[in-house]
Amino acid sequence: MLASGIEFSIFFYNPNIHPVKEYEIRKNENIRFAEQHNITFIDADYDVDNWFARVKGMEWAPERGIRCTACFDMRFERTALYAYEHGFDTITSSLGLSRWKDMDQINSCGERAATRYSNLIYWTYNWRKAGGSSRMIEISKREGFYQQEYCGCVFSLRDTNRHRLAQGRERIKIGVKFYGK
Repeated sequence: MLASGIEFSIFFYNPNIHPVKEYEIRKNENIRFAEQHNITFIDADYDVDNWFARVKGMEWAPERGIRCTACFDMRFERTALYAYEHGFDTITSSLGLSRWKDMDQINSCGERAATRYSNLIYWTYNWRKAGGSSRMIEISKREGFYQQEYCGCVFSLRDTNRHRLAQGRERIKIGVKFYGK
């Protein structure tokens, strides 16, 4: 977006990220990037209790399942409301960059949230096309960004660690893996 001259703000609303140490690391990486590039950073609430209430009963749903849809819906609804209340006409997300995410699922949630407000659209840009995923890794290495090893929620952490242990690998250590470090 920077290279294309698109003016944007970063809206950070991620009550799904667990534990709070992981949340703080990811938020601070966004703040660092925003400050370095003179991008407005909007810090929304970490209303983790609301997130747990929203996904109650979906604790064992698989990645890309109904829990992820509920999580995306919650986050996009809050984003769309903020955008509407503050005069933004477009919202989008970089979630689709991850090969572990279902881009159609993400875009459906974003579009659904945006349709609640007149004159607000969700930009369904395919961030993976034209080498977008490779570009993300390149930028992350250059910037020395924190390299997250799971989606963010406590259930993703649980499932990822189960998978790693079954493969004879170590559990994820929160806050220790940075690109280029």
